Amino acid sequence: MRLSRYFLPVLKETPSEAQIVSHRLMLRAGMIRQQAAGIYSWLPLGFKVLKRIEQIVHEEQIRAGHIPMLMPTLQPADLWRESGRYDDYGQEMLRLRDRHDRDMLYGPTNEEMITDIFRTHVSSYKDLPLTLYHVQWKFRDEIRPRFGVMRGREFYMKDGYNFDLTKEDALHAYNRHLVSYLRTYERMGLQAIPMRADSGPIGGDDTHEFLVLADTGESEVFYDSEITDLKLGDREIDYDSFEQCQAVLEEFTSRYARTDETHDEAAFNAIPEARRRVARGIEVGQIFYFGTKYSEAMGAMVQDADGHKVPVHMGSHGIGVSRLLGAVIEASHDENGIIWPEGVTPFHCGIVNLRQGDEATDAACQMLYDALTAKGLEPLYDDRSERAGAKFATMDLIGLPWRITVGPRGLKNGVVELTSRRTGESEELTAEDAVDRIVAIYADI
Repeated sequence: MRLSRYFLPVLKETPSEAQIVSHRLMLRAGMIRQQAAGIYSWLPLGFKVLKRIEQIVHEEQIRAGHIPMLMPTLQPADLWRESGRYDDYGQEMLRLRDRHDRDMLYGPTNEEMITDIFRTHVSSYKDLPLTLYHVQWKFRDEIRPRFGVMRGREFYMKDGYNFDLTKEDALHAYNRHLVSYLRTYERMGLQAIPMRADSGPIGGDDTHEFLVLADTGESEVFYDSEITDLKLGDREIDYDSFEQCQAVLEEFTSRYARTDETHDEAAFNAIPEARRRVARGIEVGQIFYFGTKYSEAMGAMVQDADGHKVPVHMGSHGIGVSRLLGAVIEASHDENGIIWPEGVTPFHCGIVNLRQGDEATDAACQMLYDALTAKGLEPLYDDRSERAGAKFATMDLIGLPWRITVGPRGLKNGVVELTSRRTGESEELTAEDAVDRIVAIYADI
């Protein structure tokens, strides 16, 4: 994409309503625009990152054997009356009535709807196990929406639901989700720590939240510092193996890590003092096992091998796709702007032309642009007639992980400059070698 043809309304000044880094930088980088309290339009750069994050979520869900679908944003209230949650959910639920005087709601979550779909189409244990998921907009009428996309009223979420014949099978689904979530976050350059949490209005006894450590996090967290040394990495996990998934769960949850709602001071104090940590965290996902809570209330039954009708065991599993974007920025930025990890960057690299209109620099930039595009990458070519400082400031603000700078002086020596946004280190390479270096970097992502 040529920057001269792109819609990137960057701001020089920080809007007064932005209280945290991610909100400030998303507004300044032209990624979002507030339309109402806690409700945002996603402008092209922000939308591009949102879709990158969503794609990683899809890939890891499918890798774990989960099946994508799509449910509507509006739901009939009668389904929630069946489960008993319509009146219990509280004022966060946006209730409305259609022209035929039917009670509806803008879905804050989808346990009732997916249970209704399941009970309509599945009646035998032979069709289990089954995990369905979708990525959809949700709405929760927060009393105090703030911090931009971190705590908005409308948000984009992946929510998945497993259906299993037994508790043992359902707990394997729980473990499988934990493994897939760890891999998802690591691909985004994040360390999200699974912490024992409170189930809230979803219900159930088994639940873990995934939290990214950040000073602006809304939750106080208590943990053993050893957990921050754990990485799933590139190890191969057989998602059908109860033993392998259980081993990962034990590895990542055996050390103390809890949110303030479930904090146990005595257990925390049993950790050696040098390893005790108190910090703040951003919730980016949560997994639940809630047994037969919804299946019994809504009649989601299957016939087992003995011919008996039994309620299925269920769990739900959410990832905050739009919230993740803010969490990445909170975890990866400096005083000049965003620093995108390669896994979620909107463009793979930036190309800066230091002398727009010069025949040699224009030709070299076009060659770089064409070569990177031919390799399946997306460069952002700053071809504007702006001074060099302004171009560098824009590239730093929007945070592309790599920048190739092309100028007359370097071209006389047959080189361009490749710069890492994260480290600030630069090196001179031939244009061909710079392309090869960028291609090699993303081949490993």
